[in-house]
Amino acid sequence: MENKLIKEEFLKKYPSIEEEIIKNNIEWNVLKDIYDDFNIYKGTYETQADFISNILRTHNKIHTVKSRVKDTERLIEKVIRKTEDRKLKYGEDFQFSIDNYKEEINDLIGIRAIHIFKQDWEDIHKFILDTWKVIEITANIRDGDDRKGFEDLGIEIKSRKSGYRSVHYLIEFYPTSQKVIAEVQVRTIFEEGYGEIDHQLRYSHNEIPKVLAENLLLFNRIAGSADEIASFINLLNKDLGEMERKYNKEIEAKDKEINRLKSEIEKNCP
Repeated sequence: MENKLIKEEFLKKYPSIEEEIIKNNIEWNVLKDIYDDFNIYKGTYETQADFISNILRTHNKIHTVKSRVKDTERLIEKVIRKTEDRKLKYGEDFQFSIDNYKEEINDLIGIRAIHIFKQDWEDIHKFILDTWKVIEITANIRDGDDRKGFEDLGIEIKSRKSGYRSVHYLIEFYPTSQKVIAEVQVRTIFEEGYGEIDHQLRYSHNEIPKVLAENLLLFNRIAGSADEIASFINLLNKDLGEMERKYNKEIEAKDKEINRLKSEIEKNCP
């Protein structure tokens, strides 16, 4: 558990953030209060993250579940970055505080549910809606992806030039007297692989070099194609299985008919 938020150390770690603090009149003491408050509740959130994860693991279409509670320094950095956005939303007088940050920062608890085949998403989607109070759903897709399935369900769509794909759910619950919003991300194994690599590269560069960006988009197309192939193999396997079941049923029926005819012949022959 982190101990104290030390201004000099924090600004050294996030050098570009000081400009945001000054620009938006953010008081350092308030940031310290949020930091200390979140550390008090962090253990409770970790328990809740495990609880949500274990419920998701009961679904037979979910392959892997990962969870995390937001790092406290990352929370402070996000509070600073999001202040301007919230001022636009609520008015210039808005400031984050220990009374509102739990409702305004939507990924204090982050859960990732990974499935194998694209078709599995519909069952997982229904399971999440039936299990929790879902306050927002966003489908992140790549430019050119099929949008119809999401549009038919009334799901907000964000088209990402980076190629990032994932469906995000914000679920609401009360681990204490204060409401907390957890983010559940649902994606395929191939989307997870691309997303992790893309995330690491973007965090290690202020701006991704052109050669890396171009190869990331190429990798994204390959990952998308792999998803389509995996889905086709899954459907083909189901079709072959159905054909095999029909074939076995027909053979079984014919065997019964042959045995019946044999019995009739034996009865009628002295």
